[in-house]
Formats: sequence, structure tokens, C-alpha cells
Amino acid sequence: MEAEDLQRLVTVTMPYGKYQGRLIADLPGAYLAWFARKGFPKGDLGRLLALMLELDHNGLSSLLEPLRKR
Repeated sequence: MEAEDLQRLVTVTMPYGKYQGRLIADLPGAYLAWFARKGFPKGDLGRLLALMLELDHNGLSSLLEPLRKR
């Protein structure tokens, strides 16, 4: 994980698919879990999706709230 990845979760949007345009931080856990089963995309997007899955799965999504207010 890079230092700026948490901030990017609340600024980067999903570029395609059912949730196109939604912030990575706002993607449903079931959608993130689906990616985990099928395989995350390569590159930066996949890394961010995997990080969000970990936060969501471990109940740590609230850590992103202060970053949303910046």
C-alpha cells in the first residue's frame, strides 16, 4: 500500500461496469468480493479494489470518513 492510497479510495471512481462513476470507497462489499473471486484488474485499479475489500471486510471503512472531508 502506498501512502496516498487511502485518499485515492475517496477520490477515484470506478471507470466501468455496473458501478461506473461511483467512488471506490462507496462500492458494495459484495461487488468487491466478486472481484476477489474473479480476479482483480491489473494495475492501480486492481490494487485499490483489493485495498477497499480489505477495509470493508475488516470493518475499517470508517477510517476513510476524515479523508472525505478534505
